[in-house]
Amino acid sequence: MAGGKESPRQRMIGMMYLVLTALLALQVSNQILQKFVLINDGLERTSKNYILKNEFAVQSIAGTVEQQGNNEKDVPKVEVAKELRKKTAEVFNYLESMKQELITVSNAKDDQGMYKTSALKNVDVPGNIFNNNKKGYEMQEILNTYPQEVSSMLKEIGIDMTFQPIAKDADQIDLFKNDPDVRTKDFVNLTFVKSPIGAVLTLISQFQNEVLNVESESLVAITNTIGSFYYKADIVQARIAALSNVVAAGTKFEADMFIASSSSSDVPKMTIDGREVNVEDGFGKIEFTATPGQYDDRGLSRRVIKGEIVTNVGGEDQILPIEYEYFVAQPVIRVTSEVVNQLYADCANDLMIDVPALGNSYSPSFAVSNGQAIAGTRPGQVTIIPGPSGKTVIGVSSGGNRIGDVSYDIKPVPMPTIVPSTTQGPIDLSQGIAPIQSILVKAEAEPTFARTMARDAKFEVTGGEITLVRSEVPRGSVNITGETVGIRNLAEQAKAGDQFIVRVTEITRTNFQNRKIKMPLARPQIIRIAIR
Repeated sequence: MAGGKESPRQRMIGMMYLVLTALLALQVSNQILQKFVLINDGLERTSKNYILKNEFAVQSIAGTVEQQGNNEKDVPKVEVAKELRKKTAEVFNYLESMKQELITVSNAKDDQGMYKTSALKNVDVPGNIFNNNKKGYEMQEILNTYPQEVSSMLKEIGIDMTFQPIAKDADQIDLFKNDPDVRTKDFVNLTFVKSPIGAVLTLISQFQNEVLNVESESLVAITNTIGSFYYKADIVQARIAALSNVVAAGTKFEADMFIASSSSSDVPKMTIDGREVNVEDGFGKIEFTATPGQYDDRGLSRRVIKGEIVTNVGGEDQILPIEYEYFVAQPVIRVTSEVVNQLYADCANDLMIDVPALGNSYSPSFAVSNGQAIAGTRPGQVTIIPGPSGKTVIGVSSGGNRIGDVSYDIKPVPMPTIVPSTTQGPIDLSQGIAPIQSILVKAEAEPTFARTMARDAKFEVTGGEITLVRSEVPRGSVNITGETVGIRNLAEQAKAGDQFIVRVTEITRTNFQNRKIKMPLARPQIIRIAIR
């Protein structure tokens, strides 16, 4: 947000916004929409923690200035902090009203207050409210004016901080600015048009978090400009403020663990699950790789972290215990390929296997049964070479953490078509040919296989014979050992009305590794060529 190096929280917020926005372009399933609801719930809980934290920061600023004797340089900072809290609440409440309008207009909840899956998939209502009724452009104006107003308020008390716009057009976002299909879209079309309600609600909650984060950074900056002070920590509470309590397996869990009445003069000791936590400015920085237990029918695994904060209360060290519940969401594996439904046996099947929920932390590895894998140049890019038949199961892991499996039926390579030809092109079997010196016996790949599996679509006839027949009586034959078959001796005997019978008994395919693979024929392929 602000100028200078971004904190891990800022980077996570930015990445999450990009992931949520990118997911809007996908055809999402009911299960993914339900996970959007869970993520939205986590974001709303994070907002509540943010608000509590920021309200306490405003009270702390006021109390500190008063304890220091209301220094004339610090008194204006109290008013700016209060005005900042008021302005933030106005923007937050506006965004909340937009969410409620979206829910009301779409009738998204039933009588028990639960979201309806059919409503969550609705893509018309968001476009109507935010594009047709122009409320999306109103929201963009409010979201992008807010950081400017905050910067102006801070400048009044001698703090120089600038913040990035919150509601960006596609060409302002690195993920989209070079994408020819998306880069021309403005904020409204990128975020709301053709987007399901479940995803839009989550994005608006994310905007609320970004607004609160701007406020939090500003209050920290104000606090840091107030002179050194001492205040009595007579009421203390242990809290954890997490980015979300729903996190995908293999991604980082990040949160602030803190004492609500902490001061800069106190350096508490914090531990979580027996491990010491790094403390910065009174806040413990929690970070670990989320690992799931047993997933429930919603694809969630309940986890609990337990911690302790040791701090001085009334002149004595006290231990404040804390517990925090979160859920590990089962990531969805997405596979893209020209041949994604079935894989061809003994061929280079190029796949892109992605887990969108992992974002930039995705570091995949693959374990294949009944086949082998060759890693590509990009994360998720892999070539699968299945066995000769049955099923191939691909185990997907990221950073050593198992994600899940995808399985495919193994499809046999389609038989090529035998095409007798001359040097001028394919022979017209309805017209026949005059006696010639040689015939080209070509094996041409089935068109779809040739297009999708070009590296494996090299066929040749390696067994068979060409026989000269007159009145169904053989007059001589020549073996087929390659594409070009010399038939000069047969041509010298041929007369009009005779036939060349091409009998193919063996076809060989050369795969992408230049390995020769013989293709079994249920019965010989026979082609008759009339001699005119």
